[in-house]
Amino acid sequence: MSSLAECERLPFDLPEAEEELVAGYKTEYSGIKYGFFYLASYLNLLVSSLFVTILYLGGWNFSIPYISITELFGINKMFRVFVIVIGIFITLAKAYLFLFIPMTTRWTLPRMRMDQLLNLGWKFLLPISLGNLLLTTSSQLVSL
Repeated sequence: MSSLAECERLPFDLPEAEEELVAGYKTEYSGIKYGFFYLASYLNLLVSSLFVTILYLGGWNFSIPYISITELFGINKMFRVFVIVIGIFITLAKAYLFLFIPMTTRWTLPRMRMDQLLNLGWKFLLPISLGNLLLTTSSQLVSL
């Protein structure tokens, strides 16, 4: 009896995710169009990680304060091409770190069900964000 009850209950416990074959607007596409959806998803991750790198991590600058690339490698100002190549390498290395984290998380952790995501958003993240808003507003008002 218990196995019959489990069989009747199982379809309603499945997680709903965009990556599933049977969910979302991607079900109408196949072949190369379906591949473009996944390509666009990973391209979005790449562009986002490049924006985070350039805007928040200093982009092509070396992350140790007060050390420039020319001082670190002992390069004269004449070797601009080498400095540019090192800057591009540093930018891509920082972007790779921000690209590696969400991809690894997506591949290793199991997906959450929709009811778990709703509970997380409404019962945990919303009170934290409202508390953060209240704390930031009160600290701004006190500093005036």
